[in-house]
Amino acid sequence: MHSIERLSAEVFESCVKELADVLVDAVDSGASVGFLAPFDHEEAAAWWRAQAPAVADGGLMVWACRDGGGIIATISLALASKPNSRHRAEIVKLMVRREARGRGLSRALLAVAEQAALDVGVDLLMLDTETGSTAEHVYLTGGWTRYGIVPGYAGSPDGTLCDCSFMYKRLTRSA
Repeated sequence: MHSIERLSAEVFESCVKELADVLVDAVDSGASVGFLAPFDHEEAAAWWRAQAPAVADGGLMVWACRDGGGIIATISLALASKPNSRHRAEIVKLMVRREARGRGLSRALLAVAEQAALDVGVDLLMLDTETGSTAEHVYLTGGWTRYGIVPGYAGSPDGTLCDCSFMYKRLTRSA
């Protein structure tokens, strides 16, 4: 059974190595999550450490999913900081280790992030993902709406430019 926990600033610091492992696995498996191969643990840990101030000030919420120990998946919610956009946030870095895929963890993490967004007054979520990817399918079947595709928007880990789907989801409280 898995457990999902929001990482406090203190706990986040102690999880950087495991979060880096998940990020490296995502890049190694071809996920377009912002990095090019080769991508090592040191680079991944440095990227996560750079997020620590945003985690500490609450601008970035990070959740870790564990399955009997180590972190096997993660999702982050980046809150908007501008006064006219505090009703929206962005889903970033939804990643599941290869050996844990196909178990519904992406959907479980999305549900947790969506509820947390509602809890802080956010009712509009945004994200972007590689067009045609498994991730896009997860979002589309999870109630997200694609509002556009930008050709050649981002590079896959091997540097090949890929189309990117931009999506949103309106959140409502369940009765």
